[in-house]
Amino acid sequence: MLDKAMTVLDCFRPDGGAFRLTELSARTGLAKTTVFRLCADLVRLGLLERDAETYRLGGALFELGSLVPRRRDLREAALPFLQDLFEATHETVHLGVREGHEVVYVERIHGHDALRLPSRIGGRLPLTCTGVGKALLAFSGSELVEEILAAPLPALTPHSITDPDRLRTAVEQAQVAGLAYEEEEAAAGVSCIAAPVFDGPTSVAALSVAVPRGRFRPAQLAPAVRTAALGLSRALRSGR
Repeated sequence: MLDKAMTVLDCFRPDGGAFRLTELSARTGLAKTTVFRLCADLVRLGLLERDAETYRLGGALFELGSLVPRRRDLREAALPFLQDLFEATHETVHLGVREGHEVVYVERIHGHDALRLPSRIGGRLPLTCTGVGKALLAFSGSELVEEILAAPLPALTPHSITDPDRLRTAVEQAQVAGLAYEEEEAAAGVSCIAAPVFDGPTSVAALSVAVPRGRFRPAQLAPAVRTAALGLSRALRSGR
């Protein structure tokens, strides 16, 4: 039953939207009666909430997620540096970690005029389509790079890199520069510059600045991104 309950909860990825019972049944492949019982138990536990005819994720999941030690500690350590980066650039700032072949966003800071981006806190995107993801990939070991290059590369926009040779070049450039770039590969009209964060020989996170394509000035943004990443890396090492 636990596996089936997780199957229901997984239906809410990646956007966390509300679903009717019939939609959950179709998404899970489970009988409506089974899904009804599972949802009733999940509502009772606070893992789902019911609003008339639809179900949505419950507050208990948010509370539990915020207690995950690795992400909580990283986020708390990173916030001062992310805030400094936002103040220096006044652009959207991200912090992400790697899970498998994806980047999971741990924090995002933006102003009143926020960009329309596919990234959100707790959301996942392919490593290869984002600046944060490329920074993580470049400093996560050669085995991971080869594993990703051997598989079909996903595309979020027509500008996403789907050619393995181009991606290899981008990764190698990031390894040399200590910075990764993304130009309209995750969202049209948006470019990004990112840097890895270390707490050992490989990256544990990466942070980035995303800006509208028309005002993307890497040379101006790079020093602030580097400074924030280095500062966070030092903080993580000194906090061991």
